[in-house]
Amino acid sequence: MMCDDAGLLLHAYLDDELDAADSAAMARHLSECAACKARYETYAIMQKALSEPTLYRRAPDALRAQWTTPPAPSTPSTVTPLPVRRRSFVPLAAAAGFVAAMLLSVPAWLHWLPSRGTGDAIVAQAISGHVRSLQGEHLMDVISTDQHTVKPWFEGKLDFSPRVKDLAGEGFPLAGGRLDALEGHSVAALVYKRRLHVINLFQWPAESGTAPQVATQEHGYTVIRWTGDGMHYVVISDVNEADLKQFVLAFQNEANPLMSR
Repeated sequence: MMCDDAGLLLHAYLDDELDAADSAAMARHLSECAACKARYETYAIMQKALSEPTLYRRAPDALRAQWTTPPAPSTPSTVTPLPVRRRSFVPLAAAAGFVAAMLLSVPAWLHWLPSRGTGDAIVAQAISGHVRSLQGEHLMDVISTDQHTVKPWFEGKLDFSPRVKDLAGEGFPLAGGRLDALEGHSVAALVYKRRLHVINLFQWPAESGTAPQVATQEHGYTVIRWTGDGMHYVVISDVNEADLKQFVLAFQNEANPLMSR
């Protein structure tokens, strides 16, 4: 991907509007291009700062009354006084001016935002992928409770064979799977259920080594990541942490993973 292409997709990538392939391509480009990465980080800071609750104020009662009061029936002789229309735009003009001032003074509010470590980037991407999967029909590309159906579906779509395990006996039935992207990698996303809750398990090959479980809670979600058996794993859900750890233990202890066909 060239920088010109990345520039066109940057905002869509920030808003999680790209498909898995474009997301992976963007992530790879940002890891290799310092200039585009700097632009992305600046946009991300702006987006977060402009979403701060402290920037929003309740509209005055007089203005809210104008929004909720039905307009009087119009007649040929009825003309809306110009001063009233000018007043109705004053709050909007003030808000626009404030936003413009914020955008022009980025260094003044950079210190408001907490710094994020490298590990947190994985957490943020996992949360983003989880939330995106719950929108519309994005959750599953293959729908099946049978691991013998889900696992072969990935053949030819990834350069590795994901581990698919049936955990219905442990209270975590398999629901299906899909392709996704995480950390610039094309990954297998397995979808499990815990009662009414959705569990997303991302996995992709690890070059070497193992890493112990690390659990993080953010925005109402629990994310657990670990490395083992030659794979990176990231699991996320809004179930409580104890249930998600039980899921991880069940997945790790399953003694008979389905072998590649």
